[in-house]
Amino acid sequence: MASESDAELIADLSRETFYESFAEENTVENMDKFMSEQFTRQKLIDEVKQPWYLFFIAYLEDEPVGYLKLREGSTPMQLESRSSIEIARIYSVRKMIGKGVGKKLMQTCHEVARQKGKKTLWLGVWKQNHRAIDFYTSWGFEIFSEHEFILGDDVQTDWLMKKEITD
Repeated sequence: MASESDAELIADLSRETFYESFAEENTVENMDKFMSEQFTRQKLIDEVKQPWYLFFIAYLEDEPVGYLKLREGSTPMQLESRSSIEIARIYSVRKMIGKGVGKKLMQTCHEVARQKGKKTLWLGVWKQNHRAIDFYTSWGFEIFSEHEFILGDDVQTDWLMKKEITD
């Protein structure tokens, strides 16, 4: 598990991987607005200090190649009766996509959920992010709802997906 001493690295990985993942599908103006207002380096550094977030960094040798952010305590109403944990972010640097980083991070999600006695893993994913949706579906996640995500001035739809955890 990452600690506060990893905050700057996590912030830089967050910004790099988010931009790599979504810049091609969004306008420069909306990406710039989101990155400069909602996804600033300082805001991301501050997130690491919050007790309800758990961060994990994936390394290949000594190089950080991805990260995971889990969040406790934020549950959609459809899951309020379930003990759940959110996969708030799971990203790999572009050059490592398809090389097992996501698999290792997803295995970590399942391990942490089991250790904490959670019954459900859930996440939000942009409905246009077909590669991510395919990845989550391959792990057994199913769509159960949707919500809005605002990127710059663009109101986008995220699908909420869940998976029941078995022992």
